[in-house]
Amino acid sequence: MEWINDSNILIVGLGLMGGSYAKALKRMGYHVFAIDRDPESVEYALTNGIIDRGASEGGEELIKAADAIVVALYPSAVAGWISDNQKFFKPGIRITDVTGIKSAVVFDVLKILRKDVEFIAAHPMAGREVSGVKNSDDGMFKDANYIVVATPENTQDAIEWCKGLGRILGFKRICVLSPKEHDRVIAFVSQLTHCIAVSLMTCTDNEHLVDYTGDSFRDLTRIARINENMWTELFFMNKESLLREMNLFIDEFNSIRDLIEKEDAEGLKEKMRLSTKRRALFDKKQG
Repeated sequence: MEWINDSNILIVGLGLMGGSYAKALKRMGYHVFAIDRDPESVEYALTNGIIDRGASEGGEELIKAADAIVVALYPSAVAGWISDNQKFFKPGIRITDVTGIKSAVVFDVLKILRKDVEFIAAHPMAGREVSGVKNSDDGMFKDANYIVVATPENTQDAIEWCKGLGRILGFKRICVLSPKEHDRVIAFVSQLTHCIAVSLMTCTDNEHLVDYTGDSFRDLTRIARINENMWTELFFMNKESLLREMNLFIDEFNSIRDLIEKEDAEGLKEKMRLSTKRRALFDKKQG
C-alpha cells in the first residue's frame, strides 16, 4: 500500500495517541476507521468527525477493509491483538505501532506474524500529560521526532512507507534505529526523565510547594502527571536499559553532591559549563 489519499487506515486503540493519529490522517484525506473497547470513545470520535467508522466490539469488517493498520495499544497487548485478528488482514498489508518500548514488542510480533504481512514499528516522540481521545491533538506532532524501528525482517519499501507516515503526520525529524538502539536511547531521554520527575514529586510531602515554585520546577515536573499503568509497563519491559541509565544518573548526581559538600567551586563550574554546552545542541536543533 502506498500513501494515497483514499486509503482506509485502521487505528486500534483510541487513546491520546490513537486519536491524534486519527485526526492527522483524517485531515490529510484518509478514510479513518477505529476499534476501541470503550464505546464512549468510539462514539465521541464518530460524533466529532475524528473517524469515519468505528467499533467497540468485533470490528472484523473494519479490519478486513483496512489498507494499513496502526496499533495504538499498551505494549503488552500488541502481539496478542495481532495474533487474534491477523486472519482478517488483507494479504500484503503493513502494520505499525506507537509503543514506547520495542524489543519486548517487535520480536514477539515477528514470531507470530503471517508471512504475507509486514510489521514495521515506530515511536512518535510526542505526548501530553493527559489521556483519551477527548484530549487528542495532532498539533503535538509538529516539530517533534519520529523513530522508525526496523529489523532485518523489514523491507526497504516498508521502512520508506513508515517514514512516509511520519511525514504525513507532521513530524519534523525522522530517523531509523534498531529495537536495541531504540530501547537504549529511550531509557535515557524518556524513561529516566519520567523517573526523575516522579521522584521530585514524591520526595517531599510539602503541599504548599505550589505557592513558592517558579517555572523551573514546573518545567522539570511537567511529565510527573503520568499514566501509571502504561509507564509501569514501559519501565518493566525495558528494565535492563533503564536501570543502567538510572545508575549512571545516580553516580553523576552523587558526583555533583560531593563537589558541593567539598565546596569545590571549579569542579562544580566545570560541570555547569559542560551542561550548558551540551544543552546548547538542543537549542540549535530546534532552530
